[in-house]
Amino acid sequence: MARKLAAGNWKMNGLSADLAEVRTLLEAGAPGCGVLLCPAATLVAAMAETCKGSFIDVGGQDCHAAASGAHTGDISAAMLADAGASHVILGHSERRADHGESDAVVKAKAEAALEAGLLPVICVGETEAERDAGETLAVVATQLAGSLPETAGLVIAYEPVWAIGTGRTPTLEQIAEVHDAMRATLAERFGDAADGIPLLYGGSVKPGNAAEIFAVSNVDGALVGGASLKAKDFGAIIAALDAA
Repeated sequence: MARKLAAGNWKMNGLSADLAEVRTLLEAGAPGCGVLLCPAATLVAAMAETCKGSFIDVGGQDCHAAASGAHTGDISAAMLADAGASHVILGHSERRADHGESDAVVKAKAEAALEAGLLPVICVGETEAERDAGETLAVVATQLAGSLPETAGLVIAYEPVWAIGTGRTPTLEQIAEVHDAMRATLAERFGDAADGIPLLYGGSVKPGNAAEIFAVSNVDGALVGGASLKAKDFGAIIAALDAA
C-alpha cells in the first residue's frame, strides 16, 4: 500500500523566526504517517538541521534540470540534497503558469532530482476552464504521460488549479474520480509498483475538510499550502491523516 504522506508547501513564505512552528510540530511527537515540509530555498538548510533525525522530512520547492552552470537565481537538485533536503516539489501549477514550465521541463527536472537522490513530488491538475469543458481526466493523463520519469519512485499530487488558495475544493466525488483514474494510469505504466506511489490531493486543504478528503478512494495524503505554515493547522491535518 502507498505510504500516507502529509506534505506542506510554504511557497514564498517564511523567515527564520517561523522555524518555531516546526519546533512546535516536533514537540507534538511522531505520527504514523509521513510528514514533509518544503520551505523556500533560504530555509532548507536551517529547517533540515532543525528536523535532523526526526519524523519530518524536508524538501525544496523546485530545482533546475542541470546539475550546475550559468543559471543565475536557480538551484540544482544536488544543492538541495547538500542542504539536507530529501524531496523536491516539481511541476506545481504556479511554476507551470508563472514560469511556462512544460511537461517535458518537469520530467527533466524529475530526472535530475532522482540523479541527486531526491524524491520528486510531481504536481498535475486542470484549470477551471479545462474542468468546465469536461477535459479534466484527459489533461491529467497528458500531464502524467509527459511529466513522469521512468520510475515509480516518486510522489504525485493532484491539484486542481482553480482550488489552490481560493477556498474552493472539488466535490469528494470529483476528487475520487481523478485519483482513481491516476491510479489506473500508473498501474498501466508501472504495474504493481504503482501501488506504492503516494497520491496526494492539494487545493485548499484545511483542518475542517481534511478528514473527509482522506476518506476518499486512492487519496494517500495531501499537499498543503497556507495551512502548513502554522503548527496548529498542519498538526490537525497530520492527525486527520493519521486517523484515516
